[in-house]
Amino acid sequence: MSRKRKIGLAVVTLLAFLLIGNWSLVVYGVMQGIGQLKIVWQAKPVEVLLTDPTYPDSLKQKLLLVKAVRQFAIDSLGLRDTKNYQKVYDQKGEELLWVVTACEPFALQPKLWKFPVVGAVPYKGFFSKEKAVDERSMLEKEGYDVSIRNPGGWSTLGWFNDPILSNMLQRREGDLANLIIHEMVHATIWVKDDAEFNENLATFIGDTAGYYFLKARYGVRSEEYVRYVHENEDYRKFSHHMLRGSSKLDSLYKTFQETMSHDEKKNQKEDFIRRIVETIDTLSLHYPPKSSRRFRNHLPNNTYFMSFRTYQSRQDTLAHTFANRFSGDLKAYIDDCKLKFGID
Repeated sequence: MSRKRKIGLAVVTLLAFLLIGNWSLVVYGVMQGIGQLKIVWQAKPVEVLLTDPTYPDSLKQKLLLVKAVRQFAIDSLGLRDTKNYQKVYDQKGEELLWVVTACEPFALQPKLWKFPVVGAVPYKGFFSKEKAVDERSMLEKEGYDVSIRNPGGWSTLGWFNDPILSNMLQRREGDLANLIIHEMVHATIWVKDDAEFNENLATFIGDTAGYYFLKARYGVRSEEYVRYVHENEDYRKFSHHMLRGSSKLDSLYKTFQETMSHDEKKNQKEDFIRRIVETIDTLSLHYPPKSSRRFRNHLPNNTYFMSFRTYQSRQDTLAHTFANRFSGDLKAYIDDCKLKFGID
């Protein structure tokens, strides 16, 4: 689809929502569009920064890495060339996006927001921290568990040319490659109204492609590759722990009777979550988990456990399919996904 047609479709969609009176969604869409456009307009081409003598050499190396990852994703994986990651936006060390998630207090049932094109998703982003905090306050008054996080990156699904965010360049090589590929998967394959599948697929492909890219670029004995392997092994153990905990937590909620008071439910919930958190230190990991220290003074709520279902719950199933049907051929796997969902 040409850029003019995309813009035309966006205008028609906006007018349609105006006509049906969905004013709040229109206002939100306009705010997000303005925020995204500011980033796109102020971003500088990678090639300009690579020839800038004042730009740090360490960051130039990361930009060259992003270029290589991007080309690898297009040539070796068959992901869409959307012209993303060819410019850099300087965040000046500040956060850009605040993502709100919400969940029922006594059930692992996320709140869903519905938008054109993407469908229903369990998160809502804001380019204004104040707006995100207002949204959190409103949802908390409605009784939801709520959290706000700053994502490392995001995809506009090809509607804009997404730039490299300067904070991305602080990541290690494997983590950066994984993130770029994850977001490029979203721009290639997005199934409307199934965020759990979309996020699990992008996570699986990003994780797996990271191994292939680092192996080809640095070798299996390199510090970059070994570190990536160890960190992924740790995170798989950690996510399995949290998924097991979330299943047990969900089972606990199903035992709650209508006659129980809110405080009784809350106390049982917090005691159970505390046990999940306290057993993190029993995991055999290469690197000490930061979360176990963070949770000593602040317990996570249902949104934290729900996030593991959104991003990690289908990893074993996807890995099984990949190993048994595609024998390690990631491009064939991605091509099959594109064919399945009618994507050119």
